[in-house]
Amino acid sequence: VLRDDFRQSPGDVVVAVGEPAVLECVPPRGHPEPSISWKKNGVQLSDKDEHLTIRGGKLMVASTRKSDAGVYVCVATNVVGERDSEPASLVVF
Repeated sequence: VLRDDFRQSPGDVVVAVGEPAVLECVPPRGHPEPSISWKKNGVQLSDKDEHLTIRGGKLMVASTRKSDAGVYVCVATNVVGERDSEPASLVVF
């Protein structure tokens, strides 16, 4: 089972260069419990990137760069399928 509704979709975030940014996502209820990943501008983000931390439903950027700006989507996945959250913008000024 994987429900359609995200319990919390990420919201838009506006930060200055060098500030931390956090995008939060609470996935839909599912059985088995869905795993969370993130896409930026449609491309899967790697949790190997030291610049980013993905923990639980949070995507954390310790020190934002101009290049971090973009549209982020939280992806919930389990054996039944995959659901994308509403998109959220990260604006870095």
